[in-house]
Amino acid sequence: MAYALLPCIALIFAPYLAADDGKDVKEVVKKLQARYEQTRDLQAEFKQFTKIEGFATPITSSGRMYIKKPGRLRWDYREPNVEEIYVTQNDVMMYVPEHKQVLVGKLTQMAASQAPLQLLQGAAKLEEQFAVEATAGGEKGEGGLPLLTLLPKHTGDESVRTVVRIVLEVQPKTYFIKRVSIHEISGNVSTFQFTALKPNAGLKNALFEFKVPAGVEVVKAPSLSPP
Repeated sequence: MAYALLPCIALIFAPYLAADDGKDVKEVVKKLQARYEQTRDLQAEFKQFTKIEGFATPITSSGRMYIKKPGRLRWDYREPNVEEIYVTQNDVMMYVPEHKQVLVGKLTQMAASQAPLQLLQGAAKLEEQFAVEATAGGEKGEGGLPLLTLLPKHTGDESVRTVVRIVLEVQPKTYFIKRVSIHEISGNVSTFQFTALKPNAGLKNALFEFKVPAGVEVVKAPSLSPP
């Protein structure tokens, strides 16, 4: 399930935006960014739906995520299997109790997983990391807000590029992210839906610190991206 954080699909985008759509998109981006800049920590329930290329039935999972600035993430899968992901800056630990194993690696090796972390933390200006436009067809979300399509500005090694686009739905009152779909070159698409969001609850650092249990093997992974 941890690898399911890395999803995608290649599609053709609308070649232009209507003037009103462009104005609406800029307003949503501005309010979204402002909300996350004001958020010191955040916790939420999530449901994840992963559509794998070549398979008719999506994989469904759920759990809870915690984020704290700067650069801390804990992502707990509860169903259908228990898995835990811990991120501190660029260090990643993925614990799978069933396998009695911890994978240790770098976030920079998980190119697609950097995207949701950056988005949820609001650590980087969206328009610095992505080209932002209205979603093709002018699709709207809750409250009539336009869905946002984010096209990554690839400036690094093309060999680790996996994300083709990200689509966001924003909550109309709070401007927190309600839904994010990550589309990858492989044809896989993972959609995360967030509920019960609790910002600025004063999450402690200890929540994001993982101690390897006795009898659990630690494996240093040269790459945590999917094969």
